[in-house]
Amino acid sequence: MSLDTLDTADWTAAGEAELDAVVALRRAIHAEPEVGLHCPLTTAKAKAALAGLPLEIHDSRSTTGFIAILRGQRGDNGRTVLLRGDMDALPMQEETGLPFASTLAGRMHACGHDAHTAMLVGAARALAARRDQLPGTVVFMFQPGEEGHHGARFMIDDGLLATASPDAAFALHVSPNAPAGLVVTRAGPIMASADTVHIVVRGRGGHAAMPHDCLDPVPVACEIVLALQTFIGRQIAVTDPAVLSITKIEGGSAHNVIPAEVRLLGTLRTLSETTRGTMQDALQRIATHIAAAHGAEAEAWVDTGYPVTVNDPRGAALIERCARDLDAQGFAEMPQPMMGAEDFSYVLQAVPGAFAFVGFAPMGSDPATNPPLHNTRMQIEEAVMAKGVAMHCAMATRFLEGGFD
Repeated sequence: MSLDTLDTADWTAAGEAELDAVVALRRAIHAEPEVGLHCPLTTAKAKAALAGLPLEIHDSRSTTGFIAILRGQRGDNGRTVLLRGDMDALPMQEETGLPFASTLAGRMHACGHDAHTAMLVGAARALAARRDQLPGTVVFMFQPGEEGHHGARFMIDDGLLATASPDAAFALHVSPNAPAGLVVTRAGPIMASADTVHIVVRGRGGHAAMPHDCLDPVPVACEIVLALQTFIGRQIAVTDPAVLSITKIEGGSAHNVIPAEVRLLGTLRTLSETTRGTMQDALQRIATHIAAAHGAEAEAWVDTGYPVTVNDPRGAALIERCARDLDAQGFAEMPQPMMGAEDFSYVLQAVPGAFAFVGFAPMGSDPATNPPLHNTRMQIEEAVMAKGVAMHCAMATRFLEGGFD
């Protein structure tokens, strides 16, 4: 196999050759899902599957994540590429009925990270088998804690990105709602930032039959919610949108008691840091001023979550070229970003690259009506994992050979 030009047939064949082992690993991980930053069972399975390969392993200090570095032997042109696979599951009860369904109550791989880890292992095996033909270095990042735990940020803070010194970074994500094998991405923002919103409105409690003797925080809280939605609709450009959803309103203890306090909880999603900052400022201003207008008090704050996931246009173009080389009809441009969030955004803040989805709709199903990600019945077409392995290999070798050109 020559890497002077990408041999599609070879990478497709490599993916197919790894499929049985990749499926077996995915099922083993799926049956024992782990949540958060510490996934020792999953880490052990991934490392066991990598055993014997010419890899340098560097462990994360604050998580059970690790990176595995493969140094090519076809000379070194100085390029290094990173491929990421996340490992953690979600705290939800599986209802798929699969023979390899979760054996741990209240935990499920409902976002496909089991497949991500297994495909990355398959790619490491396929690339290691061709080490003498690699003109640079490939870094495999096995990361826990993607589901809201900032795993990528912890691994970066641990110095693993500095150790690897990648020039480009790529990640793939399964999608049960896209046709099997279809690769989908876009240049620029592809997924939103995600912040948690807290608002506390304080009034003066008392008898519900005599609200004039109290300072009812409930209508004040409701007015704040409506004012925030109006602010988005009238002062945030539709070309740089924001989504603010207040998902919890909590206050009171009985039908005839006006509470002294109401608490609001919600999520804020944006596609740029500029709009993110505008919305964070507006939350504080609107909440406190509306409360003050009624003689009440309000406090608003934001727990900062994942940044916007922004694809370098060159990285998105490289993914498109690889997908079309593997299958002429195997790529579609994402028409607009998703308002979900992804902590690969931390990596892309530091390293140019791109993130893409791969269709994993089960054969014979309707992608549009399949149980989506984070659903207790979510399933994937395991045969597509061969395509995932091939895509990882293609992205890595294309970048090593020619950079973003």
